Amino acid sequence: MNLAKRKKRRKNNFLFKRGKLQLSGVISLVLVLGMLIVLFAQLVPRLSFSNSTPAPNLSTVNHQKFIRTMAPYAKTMQKRYGVLPSITIAQAILESDWGTSQLSKDYNNYFGIKGTVYQTTKEMKTQEFVNGKWITVTARFRVYNSWKDSVKDHTLLFVNGTNWNKDQYKAVRTAINYKTAAQALYTAGYATDPNYPEKLIDLIQTYNLEQYDAQ
Repeated sequence: MNLAKRKKRRKNNFLFKRGKLQLSGVISLVLVLGMLIVLFAQLVPRLSFSNSTPAPNLSTVNHQKFIRTMAPYAKTMQKRYGVLPSITIAQAILESDWGTSQLSKDYNNYFGIKGTVYQTTKEMKTQEFVNGKWITVTARFRVYNSWKDSVKDHTLLFVNGTNWNKDQYKAVRTAINYKTAAQALYTAGYATDPNYPEKLIDLIQTYNLEQYDAQ
């Protein structure tokens, strides 16, 4: 009995038809794979970083570094002379603009303290609030070997006062809290800016500088 051999049917799909590779199928496959790759590339960064901690703002990092550097020595001055560290740090921030002013960077003067001795001072321009308006004046400012020398001299100014009034800053040194001390600074004539106390208080509250006042 002769049985005719059945030819195997070749199954057709989108890539092959009757055993031949279809160009349209290849193009479709490439397009699909391309879309999948693009989608995967978009998802990977989200999966990788969705649970990670955002990078801190650079200015915030620098500000915290400034405070951490200044705080220990400010507390040392408090133990020796009684000046509140929050006031010392806030004034250093305000007067030196976080240690970026020319006076602080080039001459280690973080508090805008003026002087008269030619050999130990530097002449610079500064802003003063006079008769209800800001004016530019030229003054001599003290030069220090280090920022710690600047902090100590700032503290001793409150302790010893000025040549014409040894008790000029007594109210600052004996203040029981930073708000009283900030107001006492302006009353004693440390700065001409009428908003000086509020600026110091705002810095102290914003950066929680009062925490350093506890002995």
